[in-house]
Amino acid sequence: QVQLVESGGGLVQPGSSLKLSCVVSEFALGYYAIGWFRQAPGKGREGLSIISTNDGSTHSADSVKDRFTISREKNTVYLQMSGLKAEDAAVYYCAAGAGSLRPAEYHLWGQGTQVTVSS
Repeated sequence: QVQLVESGGGLVQPGSSLKLSCVVSEFALGYYAIGWFRQAPGKGREGLSIISTNDGSTHSADSVKDRFTISREKNTVYLQMSGLKAEDAAVYYCAAGAGSLRPAEYHLWGQGTQVTVSS
């Protein structure tokens, strides 16, 4: 049973903005937080932003907090990205878990959506 479904990825130019969506099941909303992560080729999975399902509080990694914003509306969690750079290219995942930025603490994962940044 699919618990999280990402969408919104694509090919964008450097400096562009992009908004990713993650539709989350009621079961997945029972976890403490929903997070956005990414994985570039040859690299480990990186935690970007998380939002608490209890009170809506958010936390983002220092590397992206000035450019990426996480939000939630009902059962959809968004990641608004601006000022995209070539190094932001990766597969972006949403996941349900404990609430840190550590991927190991997340137990339910979506299938990912590809973001490519190129001129």
